[in-house]
Amino acid sequence: MRSEIYLGLSFFSYLLATLFYVGLQLFKHNLIGIFATSITTLGFLSHTIGLILRTKEASHPPFTNMYESVVFFSWAIILIYLFIEHRFKSKIIGIFVLPIVLLAIGYASVLPGEYKEVRPIVPALQSFWLPIHVSTCFLSYACFAIAFCTSLIYLLKERFGFKRIPDTEFLDQITYRVVSFGFLLLTFGIITGAIWANYAWGRYWGWDPKETWSLVTWLIYVGYLHARFISGWRGKKTAWIAIIGFLISMFTFVGVNFLLSGLHSYV
Repeated sequence: MRSEIYLGLSFFSYLLATLFYVGLQLFKHNLIGIFATSITTLGFLSHTIGLILRTKEASHPPFTNMYESVVFFSWAIILIYLFIEHRFKSKIIGIFVLPIVLLAIGYASVLPGEYKEVRPIVPALQSFWLPIHVSTCFLSYACFAIAFCTSLIYLLKERFGFKRIPDTEFLDQITYRVVSFGFLLLTFGIITGAIWANYAWGRYWGWDPKETWSLVTWLIYVGYLHARFISGWRGKKTAWIAIIGFLISMFTFVGVNFLLSGLHSYV
């Protein structure tokens, strides 16, 4: 399928961009940074074309099975990352973000053929709410992935004091802003999911494994924001919460589908 060709091109673009982001930290040359961002952007464009082609091939949004979902999730990470890089003028995050994207695309590429084939959309997914609910949730997960990376960088800076890593206050602020936005998206995603569940299954909430773990993820980030606003936590403590939250969100995304059967287990 043509969509997989463009996905492969995006993979190699992100791989090359990773090398440039590493080279930027080693040699501190502006031209290297320009190449890193430009190649990432080209990879993102190829990634976008691949998703558009997949949508045309399948005649439905590109996130109705595990393969499509992982590809869309990796696309969402790059989208959020490029915005963060442009907004905060910091490229070091790319060293941590792009490997996650490469891992996600690599995972998608090695999935068995039955997970990749284009299949008719199941009746439960034939809804107006599909693109709204699912895309919102994946964008929230993408935000949490960025927060995971900035939290790791924060811990490295605090532990080793690398001079080429931005100061901890800067990293803490990025993490907070990204988590806050991701939390809003996840909240909206859970609400739209409940509305969709009532339309599809006749109840707003049924403690399906995916619903339950989505709630667990949401509560962890409630804890992050509560700890920051009410208890005054900053830095290392909230960085660890962001890291744990991302790991739980990935279990919600991937682990539940394979380990816990339920109404949301579309692989």
